[in-house]
Amino acid sequence: MKVKHILSAFLGFALLLSSCESLDYTRPDQLSNTTFWKTELHAKQAAVGLYQAMMQPWCFGLEFAFDMCTDLADGTNPFADISRGTSFASTSGAVQNHWQYLYELVHRSNTVIRNVSTMDIDQTKIDPIIGEAKFLRAMAYFRMLNCWGGVPYYDETCIIEEEFATVTSPRSSAEDIRKHIINDLTDAIAKLPISWETGDYGRATKGAAYALRGKVYLFNKEWTKAVSDFEEIVYNKTNDYGYELHPNYENLFRLYNGARSKEMIFAIQSIDGNVAGYALNIVGYFGNKATMRLIASNCIVPSTKLVDLYEKPNGQKFDWDEVFPGFNNGTSQFRHKCLAVAINDASTEIISTLDCDVEKVTAAYNDRDPRLCWNVITPFSHYLGTDAGSNPRDKQFVIVDPTKGGAPMEAQSFIRNSEGWNSYFWRKWIPEGNMDGYWGEYNRTPYEFPLIRLGDVILMLAEAYNELGETDKAIAEVNKIRARVRMPELNSGPAWMAVGSKDETTQRIRDERARELAGEGQRYWDLRRWGLLESTVKNATDILGDLMYERVYQPRHEIWPIPFVEMERNPNLTQNEDW
Repeated sequence: MKVKHILSAFLGFALLLSSCESLDYTRPDQLSNTTFWKTELHAKQAAVGLYQAMMQPWCFGLEFAFDMCTDLADGTNPFADISRGTSFASTSGAVQNHWQYLYELVHRSNTVIRNVSTMDIDQTKIDPIIGEAKFLRAMAYFRMLNCWGGVPYYDETCIIEEEFATVTSPRSSAEDIRKHIINDLTDAIAKLPISWETGDYGRATKGAAYALRGKVYLFNKEWTKAVSDFEEIVYNKTNDYGYELHPNYENLFRLYNGARSKEMIFAIQSIDGNVAGYALNIVGYFGNKATMRLIASNCIVPSTKLVDLYEKPNGQKFDWDEVFPGFNNGTSQFRHKCLAVAINDASTEIISTLDCDVEKVTAAYNDRDPRLCWNVITPFSHYLGTDAGSNPRDKQFVIVDPTKGGAPMEAQSFIRNSEGWNSYFWRKWIPEGNMDGYWGEYNRTPYEFPLIRLGDVILMLAEAYNELGETDKAIAEVNKIRARVRMPELNSGPAWMAVGSKDETTQRIRDERARELAGEGQRYWDLRRWGLLESTVKNATDILGDLMYERVYQPRHEIWPIPFVEMERNPNLTQNEDW
């Protein structure tokens, strides 16, 4: 790693310690063994600083955006190089930035582990903080393992502020990195509490460490070990973890201002949606131009593949040909005729439905798995956006025929896409209006964002059961997810709900993960570990079937290249094959 980047890991850590709003101020230039690392408060400040590092955009703060690298979403930023494949290279900004920020989290974790472990405070205060740091270090290395395979390994014996000029370790093997991850998580499980006091909500817990270790085992196809860890928290094997599926799927992604859910196992906390707070910038990528003062330069939209995956209320697959015969293979002009209306020049009202049967189109979306309309803004549905003055104002999404009237304008009554695409829009994660004044900055999305939640764990447990041949158990887990949204359970009666084989169950689990976890960034890592990345790379097309942009797949895209600048900085690094 470049000298200044490793040094910035330590200096940035000091800055983060001083910027935690809920903690006493500590000047960065006083972060030394003579003035810091002395009290319980210092230890807590150090731990909280790690979460600030973890939620940085190029660490885990852009997790939601990875869906644009899959068949579930299309977009322009921040992973355009990786998503499109046309300019995916060792010089890609995303590749370099993710590497750098993940290593910063590693080195900050190492600093905490090294210093807190020798502090003259009660061991019961030391252990949980060491557990947190090891959990976060494991999370960083697990991501690096998934991106690059084997990477240089640095633990707490690496003192960045003293050794930054000589930190040029060669790559450890993928297996060695995985062993370090498992060891860290095993130690974290032993040290972390089942829960924290209310004021420390959001810090890593024993259950989070079990869930992440189970995921590491799952990705390595160690099914029995994965089952053991997932069962521990799903079925409370040795402790009462208290996790439950949130009763309202839609509300789960609108937790703010102290609202909590027992489904959240480990999540990024967002505080306030205004200038004084800090929160993830989800709206800046997922929002539409009618969202709070949004001048959209980053655009990520749900794909037509995602929308079409949502079943009918009776569990049957949805088929556009049943709504409009010939639609699936129809031309853009044919689809336009089925879906487009005309609006006035002022963009305030529909002046003609033309040949569009509005009720039929609306029903085609509304009469589906309810997660569709909770996750996506679909044609003829409404969204409470804001006008030019940030006042709440009802907006509608329509596909228009510009030759018959006006064009949508976000300052008025209709939504438009910043790229000019006839695409869907995200509803998931997108606040409505100005939330009675709570939300005032589009780049601060005030909702809690899950990195690990129970719904995900249940579906991973189902996958592990199925791989072990325990299909009935797998189906029972999937049915928990479907029951929450009142969708028919697998093997519940109708022929189309019957699931008999392991392969059929596998496909059901994969489709359910796509529907359930859309907009959460899990799909990319799923497709790669399933070996399905190549088969899902298709050109991005909009609702009318028009090309938005091309995608390219090469076998080397299955693993990321080591960043070119890191190869220059560390002569002991070797590049991944074909890069």
